[in-house]
Amino acid sequence: MNTPQFPTSRRGLLIGGAAAASLSVAPAFVRAQNARRALKVSIGRIPWAAGNSPMSQYMINNKLMEKRAAEFGYDLTIDWREYPTALPMVEAMVGNNLDIGMWGNTPITRGLASGLPISLLCVGEGHLRFLITTRKGSPIRNLQDLKGKTVGVSLGGDPQSALFQMLMFELGVQDIKDTGIKFVNMPTHAQAASVPTGVDATCTIYPAYLAAQASGTVAIANSFGFTEEHYDGPAGKGAGHMLASVKKSPFFPDGYYLHRSFWIGRNGLIDQHPQVVVAFLMAQQEAVAALTAMDSGAVSQLVKDYWKLDAAQGAKVVKDDVLFSRGWSWPTENDARAVLETSKFMAGNKVIDKPLQWSQIKDAFSRTAPLIRQAYDRLGAKPGNSEFTRTDVADLRGRPVWEMDKWSDRS
Repeated sequence: MNTPQFPTSRRGLLIGGAAAASLSVAPAFVRAQNARRALKVSIGRIPWAAGNSPMSQYMINNKLMEKRAAEFGYDLTIDWREYPTALPMVEAMVGNNLDIGMWGNTPITRGLASGLPISLLCVGEGHLRFLITTRKGSPIRNLQDLKGKTVGVSLGGDPQSALFQMLMFELGVQDIKDTGIKFVNMPTHAQAASVPTGVDATCTIYPAYLAAQASGTVAIANSFGFTEEHYDGPAGKGAGHMLASVKKSPFFPDGYYLHRSFWIGRNGLIDQHPQVVVAFLMAQQEAVAALTAMDSGAVSQLVKDYWKLDAAQGAKVVKDDVLFSRGWSWPTENDARAVLETSKFMAGNKVIDKPLQWSQIKDAFSRTAPLIRQAYDRLGAKPGNSEFTRTDVADLRGRPVWEMDKWSDRS
């Protein structure tokens, strides 16, 4: 029997070795590829809102979640869905027709109060500027002028909560009914920003307001506690004056309202595919870090088709958002507290029967806290612990969610 002859030169040895290696490795690689688990997940986003918009767009453009899921053995297909507000997302989640969504404090509070099987993941956007707007030439120049008027707002959403907080602190009322204001629902942020016929003023979000300025919409004040250009009242005239009542807010320096929107996960997905959730958390943080390092105007142009803003205007929205001022999206004690305080406010206005307990909010993180920590560790454990507890910044923070056993007792 003839013995096969192999090349003896160094080049020949390399080629022969590579060929032999391919014979042993290739089948294993093919098996690994074939073993990858195919899965389709649905994710809802609000591209007309604030920080979640360019962040999720960056994830989509660069397939960040798909790449991270592949590390855990998943062949992931994502059905990205666009929603005008969180409310239709809530309906989809109730119908078991949405896996992950981005909601504000108000729908989250409703969901937890009703026992919806959801968990909190991470901060989707925050410190959004809500503005009280009216038409150019309107005699409404300050919040006192709103008494007895008709105001349009997205009822059941964060704009309503922000507006009510502003009114209660600035007008000094405990019950919003004492303002004499009639509230009318605005289905979209753009509609609110247009200040349509039938309302005297509205409350809308910053991106929609900036886009509506050209059509004659003006603003009198914002949820951060400062006046806007149409203001004329006790604080002065024009934009940039702090309203004294904002310092009475328990959320100062965040403003009248501790706005945080969270990514929400359906418990069924979290229980069955926890590593897919880790992939989402890692991808989201990768996007936040990348966009934080970019020019703010360039970030805004990723979603110019939604915001309808040029780079200069879009940069204003990006710079406001807590995601990009922090550079990270990991949830902290005060981020979670935003839901607790919103529930107290909603119960006081009889929107829900009673406030949430602090234990309920911590329970909403019970499934996800270990996964959030896993994502944080896999990405290199940044930022450091001291960054979470800084107090020399314009946003309220605190210990991260994986240290919630050390959170303050708010029961």
